[in-house]
Amino acid sequence: MERKQSLPSGGVDPARGPLIIVASSGTGGDMQPFIALARGLRERGHRVLLLAPALQEEAARAAGLPYWLFGSIEREQAALDNPDLWHEHKSWGVLWESLVPDLDALRERVRALPADEDCVVLCHPVLVPMAALARAARPDLRIVAAYLAPSNLCSSHDLLSLGSLRIPGWLPPAVTGLLWRWLHRWFNAQTLPGLNAARAQRGLAAEPHFFEHMLRAPNASVALFPDWFAAVQPDWPRPCAQGDFMLPAATGPGLSVELEAFLAAGDAPIVFTPGTGHRHAAAFFDAALLALRRLGRRGIFVTPHAAQLPPALPDSVLWQAHAPFAALLPRVAALAHHGGVSTTADAMRAGIPQLIVPFAYDQFDNGLRAKRLGVAEVLLARRLSGARMHERLRRLLAAPSVRQSCRELAARMAGAEPARSLDCVERALLGPVSNGTENAGARPALVW
Repeated sequence: MERKQSLPSGGVDPARGPLIIVASSGTGGDMQPFIALARGLRERGHRVLLLAPALQEEAARAAGLPYWLFGSIEREQAALDNPDLWHEHKSWGVLWESLVPDLDALRERVRALPADEDCVVLCHPVLVPMAALARAARPDLRIVAAYLAPSNLCSSHDLLSLGSLRIPGWLPPAVTGLLWRWLHRWFNAQTLPGLNAARAQRGLAAEPHFFEHMLRAPNASVALFPDWFAAVQPDWPRPCAQGDFMLPAATGPGLSVELEAFLAAGDAPIVFTPGTGHRHAAAFFDAALLALRRLGRRGIFVTPHAAQLPPALPDSVLWQAHAPFAALLPRVAALAHHGGVSTTADAMRAGIPQLIVPFAYDQFDNGLRAKRLGVAEVLLARRLSGARMHERLRRLLAAPSVRQSCRELAARMAGAEPARSLDCVERALLGPVSNGTENAGARPALVW
């Protein structure tokens, strides 16, 4: 059953500008950057409203902002319970099928707003099709897509991998464009039936390419990562502004008493996490425990899903359901994780080595970018074992060049301007309104 939280959009003088609807989906790594943007925009005097999946109501409420919910807890829970959500080749199908029943959610909400209520949408790229349906009901609706990770922009000029397949840097864009074409045919088969069925119900033309629709429909795009992680490419949609990582403030919540005591009781531990949404990572934690034993190191396992942990952890390993990484990571020796972009950036800010174990989505590309910066090793999830995890962690911890790269990158991130992303988002949201066609023809290297 769908659960909704209906809140008025008014209460603030419309002269202060349009209502900004900040829409995201996914787990904590997807939600928290958008919540940070929403709170930052509110602090700058804008009227802001969150659109979040029903399973993220607690996070939406904690943000202290008005919010709408979409979807059903039961359906979202079923997707998280499906192990294919973290399968390299099946993950997108599971994710998309869970979203298809809710594609009309934003359209129905903006139609219910007063006719003279000006509003704009800042959204996660996966929700662009939902926002485009809403614009069919309100043709003046401005859509801005905010990209957390560079691989979602599908560039043929800076292609490091297609999933677990490494792409040689010497391949010309014409060839990598053909690789994208091959991959997107497969994506289209999974995504277009549901998307175009929803569009047909509203009398809208079918879309021939899913990712092309996702990239072209917005009026503007913002990259929420710095140029040294991934620079703007010639075939990214235009206009596109580049900001920085949206990370929690280092002055955020402190550590639990239990965690403080563990840190004080011995040498700096290694932290292991497969991400907050991963419920099928038993093999990851089994390998982690074996690697720690071989290294003779202490460890911290971070996951809200205790059922996937080994049955009996030694005193040298502490389990935590959650931990604020801004406070924890500067005090540990290394981080082994799934390669979510926010977790990757958290570790770079802390100046610690990373072992990245990508399972699906953008994680492969994020891992290779961190490795290219000299601060990480990559171990594919399908090749995961305790022996391989031990060997890569041993190399990371022993390499002076890795420690030096970590220090240099941490210093670079310490000098970053936190307001840069907000500035970019604010300009993109309040720019001139169009019908979203300015991106047409902006991707010459992508061959269909």
